[in-house]
Amino acid sequence: MKNNKTEQLRKCPHCGKTEHQIKAGFNASGTQRYKCKECGKQYTLEPKKHEYSEQTRELALKIYYSGVSARGVARILKMNKSNIANWIKKTKK
Repeated sequence: MKNNKTEQLRKCPHCGKTEHQIKAGFNASGTQRYKCKECGKQYTLEPKKHEYSEQTRELALKIYYSGVSARGVARILKMNKSNIANWIKKTKK
């Protein structure tokens, strides 16, 4: 017997249909993906957000503007130096 609660949650964000929603594997972060047999689109119900918090960004910029290079900030916070460089570019505009 199918669980009605999970059936109701599966709604295609593209066409809005709730019928014919099938499981279609997992995305890169491990979240279940679904495929709408009506419109053929694949989607994830609750995708994980891949972003740093505002506090982390502020800390990185504070360290950078205190005299540490972008590469040094990346090493300290254990993140990619491209993130730091992008945040710096956004604040200089």
